[in-house]
Amino acid sequence: MHENEISKIIVESCLKIHKKLGPGLLESVYEEVLFYELNMNNIKCKRQIAIPVIYENIKMDIGFRADLIIEDKVIVELKSVENIMPVHKKQLLTYLKLTGMKLGLLVNFNVELIKDGITRIVNNL
Repeated sequence: MHENEISKIIVESCLKIHKKLGPGLLESVYEEVLFYELNMNNIKCKRQIAIPVIYENIKMDIGFRADLIIEDKVIVELKSVENIMPVHKKQLLTYLKLTGMKLGLLVNFNVELIKDGITRIVNNL
């Protein structure tokens, strides 16, 4: 499955979740429910995956964690905040660069319309 196909499934799942639960819950709730939704659709999904930093011959496991990695191709970072800050986008782009993945979705569930809370971040796609 291509990154854009995976992205479409993720966005549809987020729309469904937001419609049912609405904004304002904790990020961990949305993570749990999105993980459930993707698994119910037979989409390979991993949660809270450590992302090491490798510099020359040093591998550092220093606490970076991707919320969800879908089909080993797309990283999803979930937020439930008033405003997405530039640092959130930079964080996801850094995760993409460190893993070599090409597509990430930054999803903020704390919005009136979920389409306004989804940002695509690309790394050489």
